[in-house]
Amino acid sequence: MFVRFCSCRVPQSEYYYLISQPGMNCHRLIATTLTRRKWLRRAPPTPATALRGPSFKPEFFSHCSCPSSSRARSHPPAATMSSVSPEDNKLNVDRVAVIGAGPCGLAAAKYLLAENKFSKVQVFEQRDTVGGVWAYSPLNVVDGDFTIPRTRPTRHPDTAVAVEGRSARQFVSPVYDHLETNIPHTLMNYSDRKFPADASLFPSHRVVKKYLEDYAEELRPVISLSTQVLSVNKASDATDHGGGGGGGWEVETRDLGTDETTKARFDAVLVASGHYNDPFIPDIPGLADFDKAHPGSITHSKFYRNAAQYKDKKVIIVGNSASGIDLSAQISAVCALPVIVSEKTVPNAPAEDRSSWAKTTPEIAEFIPDGRRVRFADGAVETGVDAVVFCTGYFYSFPFLRDLSPPVVTDGARARGLYEHLLYARDPTLAFAGVPQRIVPFPVSEAQAAYVARAWSGRLALPGRGAMAAWEAAALADRVGEGKALHNLAFPRDLEYINALHARCLAAEGRPGLDNDGAGKIPPFWDDEKRWARERFPLIKMASRKLGERRHEVTTLEQLGFDYKAWKAGVDEEEKLS
Repeated sequence: MFVRFCSCRVPQSEYYYLISQPGMNCHRLIATTLTRRKWLRRAPPTPATALRGPSFKPEFFSHCSCPSSSRARSHPPAATMSSVSPEDNKLNVDRVAVIGAGPCGLAAAKYLLAENKFSKVQVFEQRDTVGGVWAYSPLNVVDGDFTIPRTRPTRHPDTAVAVEGRSARQFVSPVYDHLETNIPHTLMNYSDRKFPADASLFPSHRVVKKYLEDYAEELRPVISLSTQVLSVNKASDATDHGGGGGGGWEVETRDLGTDETTKARFDAVLVASGHYNDPFIPDIPGLADFDKAHPGSITHSKFYRNAAQYKDKKVIIVGNSASGIDLSAQISAVCALPVIVSEKTVPNAPAEDRSSWAKTTPEIAEFIPDGRRVRFADGAVETGVDAVVFCTGYFYSFPFLRDLSPPVVTDGARARGLYEHLLYARDPTLAFAGVPQRIVPFPVSEAQAAYVARAWSGRLALPGRGAMAAWEAAALADRVGEGKALHNLAFPRDLEYINALHARCLAAEGRPGLDNDGAGKIPPFWDDEKRWARERFPLIKMASRKLGERRHEVTTLEQLGFDYKAWKAGVDEEEKLS
């Protein structure tokens, strides 16, 4: 991908360095990165329509002398971060609460502590272990808050379940028995810790959990396990934006071991509780009656653990997300073939050939209890349906913020009022990590954590409240609809977002005593090799699945035939010959 912002085309990653280094004009930058225009053969230029975005500021190009720069000023990249102005503000945060010790919460804690500025960083985790959604639990119980259909997010905390043999109460996890990542660990890892060299390229949830435990080892003193956050409210006597460090948020928690509740004051709160917990099941005509007539026949992927219960049954999988693809493959090994896959949209990634064991249908139009029938949008009817598994995703849900005004969650389709999918525009001492979807989550969580940590430590100025609110309005206008599409940062948007945050973090004020000569802990930057791999990982996953059980022996991209260095050498050789 390239950004056309002057008479030359510059790699997107270099563009972000350009806006953070105003002294370097685009021609000088090109001289350092491109030796000839033939370099463009490595990737197609970005269409101009993809380069508009809500965060654009003309001053980014004030130092560019190219005659065509004025044309480019109307088409900035969608992920560009807003610039700051004289009315922008710096925060003075002292005490920070982090909700959740999953991938986002752990990254947040590391970057917050690396600032060496905050007197207290406290992480609250309701489970008895770190890892978030990667903390597997064999539980598949359905709590009293779960209904079929389920079209609104919950306003209640998760239900903790007492389990024989476990001292702490447990929570249902969306991780199932044989879950493997759909992202190569060479892309998935944090920037400062790689997966073990002998880990499968697409590791199991157990390997990921161990990886997160190791990553969290140095954070143990600041993590409170088995501690559920009940509510987060703005303190009535708090200073606006937490500017005075006066403990602007009151956080109420419950110790799940003793049931004792505690309230504490914090200047800032980072929500890292994830959005894979509150299942969505659409309201389809006849669904509730079907479930009532045939109890247990309808479920959601959150409660799936393995395929054993579907042996010799007629099964419908609803949804073509990663979980839908994975569950249909697992269940097909034991169910009555073909497994029926109901798809509302075209799959996000290239699909493998499932013709031998799956039957693809359009979305379901109606459930008919009599005869256990299901009618599809094309009029076709399946009879004798034993089980339907909805792989239809989750709501955005933060029940501990149910009294927040204006609310971040209404219908659960998206998080509202956030600047750059991250900061609560009304009060940026409240942040939400991990909101974007269709991303590579660990690196994104690092980039977000680094940005928030610098903002809350006062090293990086934020736009004013009005400018942050305007960002969301412009972002909505730039996307189709007001639902989850707003937070869809599928490639290349996730890469652009990571690199944009990286550039803003590098532009933050330095502080003596911090790592990297005062710059602090540096978030990830995705170079051309990362871009190359990210663009291909759906194909990489398909190549892995084709190996069957032998896929577990694959530990590198090269073993699957995806060799960046060989590819790059081939491109360079082609350029020499042309």
